Amino acid sequence: MLAPPDRTVEKQGGRFRPGVSGNPRGRPQGSRNVATLACEALLDGQAEALTQKAIEMALAGDTVALRLCMERIYPARKDRPVAFALPPITSARDAADIMAAVANAVAAGEITPAEAAEYAKVVDVYVKAYHAAELDDRVAPVRLLSDAELERIAARGASETTAMPRLLTVPVSHDETGRRK
Repeated sequence: MLAPPDRTVEKQGGRFRPGVSGNPRGRPQGSRNVATLACEALLDGQAEALTQKAIEMALAGDTVALRLCMERIYPARKDRPVAFALPPITSARDAADIMAAVANAVAAGEITPAEAAEYAKVVDVYVKAYHAAELDDRVAPVRLLSDAELERIAARGASETTAMPRLLTVPVSHDETGRRK
């Protein structure tokens, strides 16, 4: 007879605690599956003979052997090159125009939705890189300002002619050992 549900916890004694692995180190790095090692031991030195036999069977008309050989000689393509002209990307705004062109190409059947998704990834990465470069270009002049110029800008604010953000380099004091206080 089965024990009532309220007594099963007592019998297990809390053997498995939540969040604690039974194997904290995990599988050793570089270790291999026992079944894989056994198969390799059986086939050791026979690979060339087995390959030749598969080729002979394929030439004799065995369709399964023929398919096996063809898959090894000419594997199925994961994707295909797409001849789709993209306008040049010179700004982040161009990304919207490009994605509109991609959407139109999907609608016209020129490319598949999966291919359009891959284009979107490429455009997204480009836009992120463009924004990072643009930010770096905007911050570069601020890095060239001296502390005195930054203090002057902070004290009176940026004038209309100076389009610099309000930044200030704060001097850090050090103790006699050279550590920050």
